[in-house]
Amino acid sequence: MEHTESHPFDGKAFVRHLTTSPGVYRYFDAEDELLYVGKAANLKKRVGNYFLKPPMDPRIASMVSQIARAEVTLTRTAGEALLLESQLIKSLKPRYNIVLRDDKSYPYIYLSGGEDYPRLAFHRGAKTGPGRYFGPYPSTFAVRESLGLMQKLFKVRQCEDSYFRNRSRPCLQHQIGRCSAPCVRLIDVDDYKSDVRHAEMFLEGRSSAVIDELASSMEQASRDLNFERAANLRDQVAALRKLQAQHFVQGASADMDVIACCMEGGMACVSVLFFRNGVSLGSRDFFPRLPTDASVSDVLSQFIAQYYLERQVPRELVLSDPVEDMDVLASVLSDHAGYVVSLKPSVRGERARFLEMAQRNASAALTSRLASRHTLLARFDDLQKVLELETTPRRIECFDISHTRGELTVASCVVFGPEGPEKSHYRRFNITGITPGDDYAAMHQALTRRFKKVVEGGARPDILLIDGGMGQVAQAVDVLRELGVEEGIRVVGVAKGPGRRAGEETLVLADSGKTLHPGTSSPALHLVAAVRDEAHRFAISGHRRRREAARERSTLEDVPGVGARRRAALLKAFGGLTGVEAAGVEELMSVKGIDRGLAERIYAMLHP
Repeated sequence: MEHTESHPFDGKAFVRHLTTSPGVYRYFDAEDELLYVGKAANLKKRVGNYFLKPPMDPRIASMVSQIARAEVTLTRTAGEALLLESQLIKSLKPRYNIVLRDDKSYPYIYLSGGEDYPRLAFHRGAKTGPGRYFGPYPSTFAVRESLGLMQKLFKVRQCEDSYFRNRSRPCLQHQIGRCSAPCVRLIDVDDYKSDVRHAEMFLEGRSSAVIDELASSMEQASRDLNFERAANLRDQVAALRKLQAQHFVQGASADMDVIACCMEGGMACVSVLFFRNGVSLGSRDFFPRLPTDASVSDVLSQFIAQYYLERQVPRELVLSDPVEDMDVLASVLSDHAGYVVSLKPSVRGERARFLEMAQRNASAALTSRLASRHTLLARFDDLQKVLELETTPRRIECFDISHTRGELTVASCVVFGPEGPEKSHYRRFNITGITPGDDYAAMHQALTRRFKKVVEGGARPDILLIDGGMGQVAQAVDVLRELGVEEGIRVVGVAKGPGRRAGEETLVLADSGKTLHPGTSSPALHLVAAVRDEAHRFAISGHRRRREAARERSTLEDVPGVGARRRAALLKAFGGLTGVEAAGVEELMSVKGIDRGLAERIYAMLHP
């Protein structure tokens, strides 16, 4: 159902034609921008609350005054409405909704499958490979720590397959007792698979069963007079018991998350403690985007829907406050998980202790964020004064160029707002078709590609920072004029000061040609320097990644007649590309499938 009349919107007439079915409603402003997405078990009753009663909440009053049209989507159940609402908020990010700003996928531990010697590895992204995925973990640190423990306890390999296949002798990990060296067959397949099975059981939370099996094997080895193996198993059991004592949390459910929300100063922090198999995996803090006057209950409800409907849900969620439609939310989560999920806003005993811990975490994180936000807002205000702008800037973009002697040039664009870096808007540009080392041409190309998006209706910055002096600034001015988007964008160059010392940078103003020297105590310069440094970091990391990818590409791929099999045979025979480069024509011919003509071509390619 859609209402298409021009503003002002007749909400009462719209409500009269609504059904009492469950569904999702959406409000749009005069420019057709989505204002709000909501769910309802009874659309007529819920939407009627906005128009048939005077809105008391300032947030609702402000939103209703902007509504130009409305749409509804009917669903069969209230649960389906909750799912659709969560999906729309996550994808469309309406202005007046609570939006969980968490774009990163969570890390997992990956155990590969379908091979004699599986590997354990850090994994983030789509779970498409054969094998098992354990997690998700709350942070990269938690995964790295777990992988480090697995190396000490079970010695399962963690190296890349390409590295594993081309080893001719054990690596350092074997020498320090963290790998059983399956690459050179120092352990047979059955023994290695036993280690993998124990590692898998441990990751499943069955550490006690692993200890029992190892203890039994230790006793058997002792009876067989294999005292060296018995001693190794004894040490392994002792390490497992020590680890179990350190990480097991008394009173924790097998699978439980403890969620607390704290609000202050127009911001909210949701802190989550993660427990799996009675083991604490750590905590993580979230700072969702809030509309004005949102309640703690609203924040928790939206957080749970947006966060857990895309991830594995634990069987128990302990909450700091009750949430709206708790039964519907629990039912939807249970259907999503395939087992019963309980939401508990009132707990006692050990769970109350965990909840208190989560609340303290949320309060401390929010206090720290508010202090940082206050500092950042002061810097934005000072930048307005320094640049003599009419209003405080809301969006700053900064461009930087990175290359090594002109090789594989990368340009970066970073975005900052009053809340800090907006990383989802960062962009990198691989620069091609220019004279190597021509920074002006690289800047011109990157800016052209970025501001073509503005012509198409994309976001427009208030301030455009360019890392460099008048030459780079001139490129920015030319691009904006060519595309006709210069209006309302202040272009500022950031030139290094004498001796390249921090705090002595010069600001080059494109519109007047003047230069400013705010000085080391200027909050505005602190902000500009932070944005510039972030653009520099983002450009360098992109260039290094591109350079490493180019250098990982084997030179052998450019030799006609050398396909994947022959390339693998050469690398295996000589222990890697360095060995192939050191080999002569006669040595290359000793590899199966390499005749003299091909060996000479390979040698010529590697020795230009």
